[in-house]
Amino acid sequence: MFVRFVVALAFVAGSAAQGAEVTSLVLGTAIPGGGFTVYGEALANAVRDADPSLDIRVQQTAGSKENIPLLESGVIDLRLVEGTAAYEALSGIGGAPAGLTVVAAMYPTPAMFAVRADSAYRAIADLRGRRVVFGAKGSGFVLLARYVLDGLGLDFQRDFVAVLLESAKEGPPMVLDGKAAAKIPPTASRAPCTARNRHCANVSRRRGGPGSKRCAGLLRLP
Repeated sequence: MFVRFVVALAFVAGSAAQGAEVTSLVLGTAIPGGGFTVYGEALANAVRDADPSLDIRVQQTAGSKENIPLLESGVIDLRLVEGTAAYEALSGIGGAPAGLTVVAAMYPTPAMFAVRADSAYRAIADLRGRRVVFGAKGSGFVLLARYVLDGLGLDFQRDFVAVLLESAKEGPPMVLDGKAAAKIPPTASRAPCTARNRHCANVSRRRGGPGSKRCAGLLRLP
């Protein structure tokens, strides 16, 4: 499996009104059906309970990919972002380094290629040429999958029939109904499952990544 670290980013200078009785901040999350929307609502409620002078309003977005320009333009004040997207933005990969800062690392999430328990797939190579759901179009998980697959000598468009979704909740039914062979991330990290055929990849081999070893494997859903 490989792990993403989700972080919250903000402008270094901040854009909230200082000195006001109540400070309002806009938090960018992602499209409905994914974990970011649920986490963002819970975070906003927890902050309000802890400090009534902070009012965090949640704004749904297309995900990590869209949140960076929204944050840089001042449309939102905080954003939730997948760790690989944050790494690229802060390192200036594909453009100038973003003038942002990390507020907090939120949580690590294990992720695998999730397949039906009764499927014949026993290794990632078995999924070549098959329909694989890589997540929502603007999700950082798509970017992370590219890094990991690149380190394994695979390409998510060349070696798979890549499916990108409009809504994250569309993925699990596609696998369970046989419309896709696998999906990434898994439907539920706490579901009873068995992980097999883990493959570790140096994600920095071609893409100039942070140089860490990450692993991918099959998650068999009951």
